Amino acid sequence: MRSFGIVALSVMLGGCASVTRGTTENISISSTPSGVEAVVSGLEVPTTCTTPCSVVVKRNADISIAFQKEGYEPQIVPLGRDIQTGGAAGFAGNLLLGGVVGMGVDAATGAATDHKPNPVIVTMQPSPAPRARPSAPRKPRPPAAAAPEAGT
Repeated sequence: MRSFGIVALSVMLGGCASVTRGTTENISISSTPSGVEAVVSGLEVPTTCTTPCSVVVKRNADISIAFQKEGYEPQIVPLGRDIQTGGAAGFAGNLLLGGVVGMGVDAATGAATDHKPNPVIVTMQPSPAPRARPSAPRKPRPPAAAAPEAGT
């Protein structure tokens, strides 16, 4: 009976990092200048916001953010995932309480990871000035009248 209680507790607490940290996180986004459109992809539905802003993402999502503003070069920032101290502690807690089930839950939900960089901060680069268009071609001059040949 005691082993049944331990197994039941393990299943209920499965995914210590999932319990202590959750399966989502807040990503802060800012830019210089502000007012840049940020398109966050890797979510179930791509999300657009104007900097400064923040979005809630799943910890296991592969996220990238595209920045665009008229007069500036577009930029794309891919976010990586990294196991943080709190996530590692929760993941290690699975060894004591959650066992293999908890480790599987944490791995599947990404609960032990955080996206990096966070906050995401970009400095937009001005677009190169458009090149001056060449002026209209000049009309060719009519050929000079040929001098009459001598002796005719």
